[in-house]
Amino acid sequence: MTATTATPDPVPILSGGRWENVATPRFGRVYNPSTGEIIARVPMCTAAEVDAVVRTAAAAWPAWAATPVVGRARIFFRFRELLVRHADALARSVTREHGKTLAEARASVQRGIEMVEFACGIPSLIMGQSLPDIAAGVDCETVRHPLGVCVGITPFNFPVMVPLWMFPVALVCGNAFVLKPSEKVPLSAVRLGELLLEAGLPPGVFGIVHGDKECVDALLTHPEVAAVSFVGSTNVARHVYEVGSRHGKRVQAAGGAKNHLIIMPDADLEQAARAVQAAAFGCAGERCMAGSVAVPVGAAADPLVELLCGQARSMRVGPTDDGGDVDMGPVISREHLERVVGYLDIGRGEGAVVALDGRTLAPPGPGFFLGPCVLDRVEPGMRVAREEIFGPVLSVIRARSLEDALTLGATCPYGNGASIFTRSGHAAREFKRRFPAGMIGINVGVPAPMAWFPFTGWNQSFFGDLHLQGIEGMHFYTRQKMIMTRWFATAQESHQDPVWKSKSE
Repeated sequence: MTATTATPDPVPILSGGRWENVATPRFGRVYNPSTGEIIARVPMCTAAEVDAVVRTAAAAWPAWAATPVVGRARIFFRFRELLVRHADALARSVTREHGKTLAEARASVQRGIEMVEFACGIPSLIMGQSLPDIAAGVDCETVRHPLGVCVGITPFNFPVMVPLWMFPVALVCGNAFVLKPSEKVPLSAVRLGELLLEAGLPPGVFGIVHGDKECVDALLTHPEVAAVSFVGSTNVARHVYEVGSRHGKRVQAAGGAKNHLIIMPDADLEQAARAVQAAAFGCAGERCMAGSVAVPVGAAADPLVELLCGQARSMRVGPTDDGGDVDMGPVISREHLERVVGYLDIGRGEGAVVALDGRTLAPPGPGFFLGPCVLDRVEPGMRVAREEIFGPVLSVIRARSLEDALTLGATCPYGNGASIFTRSGHAAREFKRRFPAGMIGINVGVPAPMAWFPFTGWNQSFFGDLHLQGIEGMHFYTRQKMIMTRWFATAQESHQDPVWKSKSE
C-alpha cells in the first residue's frame, strides 16, 4: 500500500476473505512518525460494518471448528513460514507506521513469530483428561471446545506482536476471529491478514475492522461475539471489561502500568544503569512493560542518576523509517508528543528536578521526536510518580531502604511488572515475594514473558481471570465439557447411579 500526503490510500477491511473499502464519511489519519507525513486513511467503521464482518465470521465458524485441530495447526505452520520469509518487510512496516527503530521492530516481529510457534503446538495442549472407573463401570473425561467468534482489540505500540498474541491461539483452538487494530497503525495488521489468507485460512474465519470507540462498542455488544481480548490503557481496559462482561462476553483486558525498578546499593551500578536505560527508553517508552520509575536505595541514588543521565545523553535520537542507525525513534503522534512533554512541566511544578530534558536531544524536523528524559527527586504522591506517561520519561524516587522501596509498590494502583538489581539473595527473595506485580525481574530490566508463559498483570493493569499468552491463553479461548460414560453388559444390571450410591447400600 502506497500513499502520498495529498492522496493517501484508504485502508481496507477484511470480510469473508475479501478486502473491501468502506463507504464511511469518517476517516482517521495514519502517520509516518519520523516525518509527520500522512501515509494512509483509516475508516471509522460503524455498527453496520461491524455487524456484517462479525456475522460473516459466525457463519464460517462451524466448519472451521469441525476441522481437526491438527489441520488447523498445519495452516499456522505455513503462516509461520510466511512470517519468517517476510519478517524484515513486516519490521519495516512497523517502523514506518509506528516509529520503532528497525532493531526494535525486528525483535517485536520475532516475539510474535514465537507466539505462532506456540499456537502450532496447541494439539498437544488442548487435550482433555480422562479417568476410567471413576466409579464402578463409569468413565470420566474432559474435552475442550472453542467459544465461537472472538475479538481482538490491539494497541498502537506493537502493531504485529500484540495481534499475534491473540489470533493464532484463538484460531488454532477452533474459534473465528475479528481483529480491530489500533486506528493509528492499521497497515501491519492488513499485511498479517494477507499472509493468513496466503497460508490457506478459509474465507470468513478471520476478519479485520477499523475504527474508534463506536467500532469497539459495536464489537463489545454484538450478540455473536463470545470473547474479547484487549491490550491498551487502563481506562479503556476497564471500559472493555465492564461493557463486554455486562453483555455476556468472556473478557481479558490488559491495561496500563507504572513499573518500578529497584536498584540496591550492592548492585553493579553500571550494569543496572544500562538495564534501566533500556527499560525506560526502549521503544521510546511506549510499552506497558517500560521501566518508568527508578528506585535507587540509599547510597545508590547519586551515582545511578549520574550514570543514567550520561548514558541517555549519548543516545542517538532520529528518524527510523530510512533504517538509520539510531537508538530511539519518534513517539506515535504530535498529540502524544505534546502530552508526554507536558509531564516534564507537571513534574517540575510538583517539585521534581528535571535532570535531563529530552527536548534538547530531539533532532529538528517535522517528526514527533523527544529524547530521553529524567525527573529526579520525585515524591510518591506526584502525578509523574502515579500516572502512566507512556513515553521516554523516567521518574526517580529515592528510597532509604528496601522496605521503603517495597512500600512504594503497595501504594501503586498498577501491577504489571517490577525488577530489582542486587547481589543479595535475601533482597531478591523479599522483593519477588512481596512486590505486588504480576511479572517480576531479578537483575532483568524488562521482565516480559516469552510466548510459553502468561502475561500476568495484576491490579489495575489487568481486568479478567485468564491472561494472554501461554496455557492461560489457550484456556481463555476454550471451554471445558465434562463427560461421564457408563455402558451396561446386560439388561439385568442395576440402573442405580453408581456415583451417588451411598456406602450403606
